[in-house]
Amino acid sequence: MTEDLGALLRKLRDQANLTQEQVAERSGVSVRTIRRLESGGSTNHRMGTVNLLADALGLEDQDRLLLAAALTSSSTGPEEAGADPGSGDRDGLSTPGHARAPDAEPAPTPTARPPVHPVHPALADAAHELATEVRRRWRREEAQRRVHDPFPLPVRWKPAPAALTDRAENIQRLGPGETAREVDLCGDLRSMAEVYLKIPSGRLVILGRAGSGKSILTIRLVLDLMDTPAPHRRVPVIFSIGSWDPTTTALRDWLIGRLLRDHPHLARRSSGGATLASVLVDADLILPVLDGFDEIAEGLRREALEALNATSSPLVLTSRRDEYAEAVRAAHTPLVWAEGIELTDLTLQDLADYLPRTTRTVPADAESTPGTGSPGSPGSPWDAVLTELRTGQDPAHTNLATVLTTPLMVILARTLYSETPDRDPAELLDTTRFPSVKSLDEHLLAGFVPAVYRRRAPEQDADGRQPKVPYADPARAERWLGHLAHHLVRLDRERQDLAWWQLGDSLSRSTRTMVFALATAVSITLIDWVVGLLLTPLSIGELLLRGVLMGPAAGLCFGAVYAMADRSGGAAAFEPARVRLTLRAAHDGLGRRPLRTFTFRVGQGLIGGTVLGVGCACALTLQRALVAGTRLTDPHVVEGTFINMLVLGLIFGSAGGLVFGLMAALEAPVDVTAAATPVSLLASNRTTAGRQLLILAPAFTVSIAFGGHLIVHLLRGAMGPLNWGVGENLFIGAAGGLGGAASYVLTFTAWGQWIVLARVWLPLTGRLPWNPAAFLDDAYHRGVLRQTGAVYQFRHVRLQHHLGRAFRGRHRDFEPASFTPPSDSTP
Repeated sequence: MTEDLGALLRKLRDQANLTQEQVAERSGVSVRTIRRLESGGSTNHRMGTVNLLADALGLEDQDRLLLAAALTSSSTGPEEAGADPGSGDRDGLSTPGHARAPDAEPAPTPTARPPVHPVHPALADAAHELATEVRRRWRREEAQRRVHDPFPLPVRWKPAPAALTDRAENIQRLGPGETAREVDLCGDLRSMAEVYLKIPSGRLVILGRAGSGKSILTIRLVLDLMDTPAPHRRVPVIFSIGSWDPTTTALRDWLIGRLLRDHPHLARRSSGGATLASVLVDADLILPVLDGFDEIAEGLRREALEALNATSSPLVLTSRRDEYAEAVRAAHTPLVWAEGIELTDLTLQDLADYLPRTTRTVPADAESTPGTGSPGSPGSPWDAVLTELRTGQDPAHTNLATVLTTPLMVILARTLYSETPDRDPAELLDTTRFPSVKSLDEHLLAGFVPAVYRRRAPEQDADGRQPKVPYADPARAERWLGHLAHHLVRLDRERQDLAWWQLGDSLSRSTRTMVFALATAVSITLIDWVVGLLLTPLSIGELLLRGVLMGPAAGLCFGAVYAMADRSGGAAAFEPARVRLTLRAAHDGLGRRPLRTFTFRVGQGLIGGTVLGVGCACALTLQRALVAGTRLTDPHVVEGTFINMLVLGLIFGSAGGLVFGLMAALEAPVDVTAAATPVSLLASNRTTAGRQLLILAPAFTVSIAFGGHLIVHLLRGAMGPLNWGVGENLFIGAAGGLGGAASYVLTFTAWGQWIVLARVWLPLTGRLPWNPAAFLDDAYHRGVLRQTGAVYQFRHVRLQHHLGRAFRGRHRDFEPASFTPPSDSTP
């Protein structure tokens, strides 16, 4: 009865007076899918897709019911209307504005878990691999952040204000006339997953002050959801949402991009040609845990909330309360169907239970009296401070008690005083040094980095590897970290992702262009000299002159092409490759990769090769004119120059197009199931860049040598006598192949930019250490940075802002800070 659905859909579209293309534009469903639905060419329908089409057609409830009934009668296989993983009424409930199918099941009780729908085996395997890696990553991150040492700080919450949550009837997805049940959302860190599963809509907003424990709570939620006896069907994945721009990127596309960045194996393609990342998102097999709504640029939060409200899938969103409330006021609605909780402050009893147990090293003259936090244990320097906080009423006690109400500040205080034997926490009660809450905040933030760098790094990290940087000077480490924090502000005032392939973006475009022109000029000059010594009978003087001219000419060409690519594509143009080079890729069939990929790569090669050929022609003409003593304005020299530019442009351009097309044919997605970390992604890109060099160099050499011979032979009749001897042929082919391949890898790959900018230029100017990868990895293991997939982030945005401000204060030539630091702790 598939024809019934197709005929009804065509009839409704005709009534709306819309073409298939117009419906596709309004709904976001491809024209191809619409055609298959209307022609009866598809028997695997999704309710979510049909709902999107109904919205685009503007259907009333009666027509929606007819469409739902036709879908129910026509669907077959594992994704029928009631079992569609991507369905808008995934839990047997109708989406608001969508009609419920006649055979829809009644609403579940508040404690019901979403039903497990049949999923294609390949998708199930991909979801299982992703879940395994997500679990491993966040368990390691929890251990790295020492959440359980000595025990997790208590994270409690209360219901969010009614103005910041949806109505209970909507959250429970009830129909007209049904009464909402009372749902108990009380709990603590250990029961977060249980509380979340009580929410029928699966949509939750977690509010809290800066440093109140939102990120730790989301990590625990993800781990507990995957460890429940009846696992949650969707794989919970944490996304740092601060970098999302809803005005330029749809949420679906942004989620897919982050999955591909952090889990490169999801770039593998399904039988339908889509990446596994996109298939998992479209099949509703991902539970997005969106951390840091408040870190979205201020002017984009309303658009972000509206974009989230355009979705109906389960999700978890974290934010500071004030920023979220402002977005709700601007959008005139909270996150639809979403329950909300707000994290509460730590109490003095929480501090008394926790801080004394963090002191493992007690001064020799300390009294061995029972501590307040653990009866019978040795005395702790915190005992006197905690006693003062209980009994004192002056401003010093009030200020310190106010500061230590968030887990972030407690952790900073622990680092400065519990883990540094020569520091006494009693100094925090000195009103002369710390007259306000802000001064205490700044003191704890300022002391964190020097404190962690006074300690030696752990002998082994969580993976058992020996750290590459056993010790770093605190002052230099703070200066380098300050540069990195300032670098993030220069990119975007709300930016948090510290990606190794973007470290060079702290330099201006003109500086980067100059550096790459210089790097390629040096590499091509050296290669030209070496190849010339082996393959040409030129004198040493002529050889030196040719290299000195050829290198800068090629460097200018590569610099110009880089500037154009950087201006047109920005940072996305030089992101790490998520592919490997293998002969099996070509054997598996070229048709599996989009034709536009080949077209784009061939176009890249044509343009880059042509520009390089023109530059090479100019350098050869200048070299020959200088050797022969001929004036450059001589008509024969000018004519020969134009001929050389045309011929060499054709030779290098055609070789570039051919070789880059070959590269596209040999590319295949990475075949590892482990998620990317900054270190592993850098290592894999180093390997990929090495393989590119090994393939490009001989391919360019052969293509230029033999292609040049063929092109010269074809053009001799039309352009007169052209000299292309065997020696010149081999020299230009080898020099162009080796030099072009090396320059491409250095200029247009993420690893090459890392080498040129982060490993050479920035250390030369004193802005980074000579081994920035080891420094970042060491900072991560010391707890200054955290890992979020393939990128680092500062442990907290407040620490990032503090380090950036301190760096700008020491370097007055840098632009001033453009943000307002968080002031949540101010009473």
